[in-house]
Amino acid sequence: MTTNGNNESSAKPTDLRGILKYVPMFRDHVFVLAVDGSLVAHENFQNVLLDIAVLRSLHIKVILVHGIGQQLQALAEDKAIRITDAHGELDTDPATLDLATEAAAMVSLQVMQGLTRNGLRCATCNGVRGKEIGIVRGIDQGSTGAVDKLDEVLFNKLLDAGTIPVVTPIALNREGTPLRINSDLLASELASRLSASKLIFLTAQNGLSIDGQPMTNLPVAELEALLESSPEKVPERLRSKAQHAVKVIQAGTPRAHILDGRLFGALLNEIFDKVGIGTMVYSNDYQSIRRATPGDAHAIYNITRNGVRSESLRERPLESIESAINDYLVYEIDGSLVACVHLQSYDAEKLIEVGSVYVQPFYQNRGVGRKMVEFACAEAKDRGCRRVIALTTQASQFFSKVCAFTEGGVDDLPKARRDEYIRNGRNSKVLYLDL
Repeated sequence: MTTNGNNESSAKPTDLRGILKYVPMFRDHVFVLAVDGSLVAHENFQNVLLDIAVLRSLHIKVILVHGIGQQLQALAEDKAIRITDAHGELDTDPATLDLATEAAAMVSLQVMQGLTRNGLRCATCNGVRGKEIGIVRGIDQGSTGAVDKLDEVLFNKLLDAGTIPVVTPIALNREGTPLRINSDLLASELASRLSASKLIFLTAQNGLSIDGQPMTNLPVAELEALLESSPEKVPERLRSKAQHAVKVIQAGTPRAHILDGRLFGALLNEIFDKVGIGTMVYSNDYQSIRRATPGDAHAIYNITRNGVRSESLRERPLESIESAINDYLVYEIDGSLVACVHLQSYDAEKLIEVGSVYVQPFYQNRGVGRKMVEFACAEAKDRGCRRVIALTTQASQFFSKVCAFTEGGVDDLPKARRDEYIRNGRNSKVLYLDL
């Protein structure tokens, strides 16, 4: 992430063409936005609300969870009341709970006013039921709470009706008693229970940096190891977000982001730009993918035969597969190959062709094909390629809508591949993805 003294991003806001490429990928997906109270109080929050309006216009379902730390501290100073903890991470005494309830109402009203000004439907509800944490390490946590139950039906009805649920860090228990819940924890629970595609922490701090090095893309295993071995390397106010990013990904949410919401266009850049400007923590979606070995040749041949019969793949003899086995990737589950892809490199053009993409019928529509293509694109990028191409007779929608490829033409093929294209007479559609 690059910033100047005014906390302005050097990255330009993502343009419309860049956004449109991702529209089919995220349509009707759920994004949970965890917004710090300090960001709600920042002047750029109005631009964050505009970014949220863009997400809604693209049919992305949004849940907004807000914090109250800064507002709670300000209230405590104004009223000269000592509080036990501003962030809902430690114990909460009665005085702190009273001020936290007041701060939550104030911030919730501010958020809903901002959403309303941008023409967005929003609502608060009692869809989160809290429970007391109790005694931890010998200390009574008082009115600090955790999530007891989420009314998933209620939240999904609001989302399906085009309404943004605004969730405060104050929840009621079974008896209607208010409890203070850490907003990071609350957001991660919502993301995992509602099958969100992304949990995005919007802060008033720079993204995650370790030893002075900005972390843009961080595998969840590396972050988990860092938190276990050297938690002090993670800035204190980002530590909770890092911990809950790990938990939510382990619970099934594919991506968690930590970014500086003070930067103009930060939210849209992080979501719709290939580089992004914050920290993306991601699961290892590709742990089942490996390079093929000579022993896989017969299995690859048998897998691709199904595609040949339906004319979605061109035929490759077993001898051809054996001779090019080092150019194949396979997806393995419980010792069986369920998918494959072939990579053909054209070094002179800095280009790779993704071919023979096939998934066994039982595993289709489960994201396996997308992961194979994404892994192939990452491989191409590592090799220094600038473009990936795909030729297909029946899967153009998969490449364009699921994998964000653009339809091209014969002129986009390297000369050697162009000559073969003309000879085989399959009239395949040509698609490409610039890396």
